[in-house]
Amino acid sequence: MEGKILIVDDDPRNIFALELTLKAKRYSVTSAMSAEEALEKLRQDETICLVLMDMMMPDIDGYQAMGMMKSMERIAGIPVVAVTAQAMGQDRQKCLDAGAVDYIKKPIDVDRLLEVIENVTAC
Repeated sequence: MEGKILIVDDDPRNIFALELTLKAKRYSVTSAMSAEEALEKLRQDETICLVLMDMMMPDIDGYQAMGMMKSMERIAGIPVVAVTAQAMGQDRQKCLDAGAVDYIKKPIDVDRLLEVIENVTAC
């Protein structure tokens, strides 16, 4: 596994839990607590191959962040998996319409998360 997974979430407990889970499965992981920090990491770190994006963050939310990513040529193709507590059917479609390649509900089903990661990237 060569690339890193970027976890973007404003709650450090969520980052901690995801990092532990992914590192236990031998994924390389980095994190950001805001969309601005995530965009900066994406610009600087060419090894990031997947983003797990919390959709409900203060300031710049996940929807806005995905739009910003799509406008930046070098990072536009990095797949984003939406991670959200919003679990209504229309929320999933809203995430996909915004550019996410898939959608994971909180609390996170680890098996589903690992399946999604394997399906969308070669991280």
